[in-house]
Amino acid sequence: MYSLIKPLLFKFDPEVVHYFVTANLKRFNRFPGGGALSRGIWDVEHPSLEKEVFGLKFKNPVGLAAGFDKNGELMGEMANLGFGFVEVGTVTPLPQPGNEKPRMFRLPNDGGLINRMGFNNLGVDVVAERLAAFRKNAKGKNKQLIIGGNIGKNKITPNEDAVSDYIKCFDRLFDVVDYFVVNVSSPNTPGLRALQEKEPLMALLNTLQQRNSKNGISRPILLKIAPDLTNEQLDDIVEIVQGTGIAGIIATNTTISRENLASQDSLKNEMGGLSGKPLTQRSTEVIKYLSEKSNGTFPIIGVGGIHSAEDAFEKLNAGASLVQLYTGFIYEGPGLIKRINKRILSGL
Repeated sequence: MYSLIKPLLFKFDPEVVHYFVTANLKRFNRFPGGGALSRGIWDVEHPSLEKEVFGLKFKNPVGLAAGFDKNGELMGEMANLGFGFVEVGTVTPLPQPGNEKPRMFRLPNDGGLINRMGFNNLGVDVVAERLAAFRKNAKGKNKQLIIGGNIGKNKITPNEDAVSDYIKCFDRLFDVVDYFVVNVSSPNTPGLRALQEKEPLMALLNTLQQRNSKNGISRPILLKIAPDLTNEQLDDIVEIVQGTGIAGIIATNTTISRENLASQDSLKNEMGGLSGKPLTQRSTEVIKYLSEKSNGTFPIIGVGGIHSAEDAFEKLNAGASLVQLYTGFIYEGPGLIKRINKRILSGL
């Protein structure tokens, strides 16, 4: 079904299509029986798909990556498509419009996307209220949906004050998410990636860990890293995870590399982060390196260029405990989630 409408959707601006599709998905799920029909078509349920990672029980290991649902509007709809967990954000303390449009570009010859969205979101207060309302009103299986909160800093906040932005988001979302992701690896906020350096990153994560307790409850904190790190920098990441005691890593974010692309120069030279098939191999390499270097002592969520069930399986075999989709979901449609879960079941 998706293969029939995809050529038409791909004729229009990617960001416009995103809002068109998600608005209609929400409408469909509001119809009586819409959510149940969606689950009947796409969802795969089996005890063998369930997985416990960093103390949380996931109904299946396929999640929606951050960036698709920036404002916490689509949790139930994504669960009805078969996702085992949903990561919202990136969320910043203050609302911000993001970068000027156009800011998302398809590279169909490469199966990729370039985006320079710039953390456009409605701010942490709005997102926290929406997540609280979802938790309160969720029915049936959606009550158990695992939700992650991906947090970042506002563009106007200088790096020396960045920790305060992460604290504000962490404190405000603590009661409504199941885990946190610290995003210091987006290429679309000026200077953000400098926070990946060992000293500022240790300080940031230690600060959050010190606040990571409320009424005897703590939340898993993960770090999302760029695919462009060297092996020496990845060695630092392993030391940082072990030194701060955070729960794990998400590997990887988008890349600033433009190597070996078939798309025309006017597309591939757009500023921003590249995702999709051009990232498949590199993200798997990073997962494998981190898993081997750490002797598997911390969980890794694998994301980047998953366009097939085999892509996901390769990341799981490389050392990922869970996987996430974004660009592959856009190119392949919701059937990809079902195919991955069925492939996992067949390989057990």
